[in-house]
Amino acid sequence: MDNILIIGVAASLGAGLMTGVGALPVLFGREIDRRTSDMMLGFAAGVMISASFFSLILPGIEAGEAVYGGTVPAALLAGLGIALGAGFVAWLNASLPHEHFIIGPDGADPGALPRIWLFIIAITIHNFPEGMAVGVGFGGGNMANGLSLATGIGLQNAPEGLAVAVALRGQNYSRWSAFGIATATGLVEPVGGLLGVALVHMAVWVLPIGLTFAAGAMLYIISHEIIPETHRNGHQNRATMGLIVGLILMMLLDVILG
Repeated sequence: MDNILIIGVAASLGAGLMTGVGALPVLFGREIDRRTSDMMLGFAAGVMISASFFSLILPGIEAGEAVYGGTVPAALLAGLGIALGAGFVAWLNASLPHEHFIIGPDGADPGALPRIWLFIIAITIHNFPEGMAVGVGFGGGNMANGLSLATGIGLQNAPEGLAVAVALRGQNYSRWSAFGIATATGLVEPVGGLLGVALVHMAVWVLPIGLTFAAGAMLYIISHEIIPETHRNGHQNRATMGLIVGLILMMLLDVILG
């Protein structure tokens, strides 16, 4: 148990820190245009879609078949897990005050909450399920699945971190502030990783619902946050190309590592 916990948390931390790696160019004055940023966010969405299905939903159904002894109950449980995961993030999205980079404030009334914390809360809502997905992947005892998830999510965190840092620079944050905030957004992932690996390691019946719950949470974020963001400025063709590339790359990673 201790080794699995350590590995799951360390892997989710490594994936989370890739947001800082992606944000490094802002320290050296590199400006990224909106077209490139949208394409990179599309790539991140593609990685997350592929990871949701190949590394979470399909293994979740397989785990459900082993635990509950049939395809139909496993598929129904997978559907329930996806709905619960999406519903959980939707509840967070409606309950917590946060701010989108383009459309502005959303969720509960932020009151006097400083604007910087609105960005941090929004990114926390986004990144927590990703860390949980890595933790669940390792918690099930399948190291190859956990590794492919951590690799894929780390890859998509790099362009995401850059996009966050560039957006913050556009809001007149300093280079170091933009880099620091982008890096900090990834630090919630090991918290999600710890929760995910602990829950599924406690009882075998938790694994099927845990895997599909994480998938549902990620799919909600893709549809509600990332794809609309990439289509707001007329760069949907580039964003879609990035999505397809990301999906294929994550599929290859899952097949090769798994």
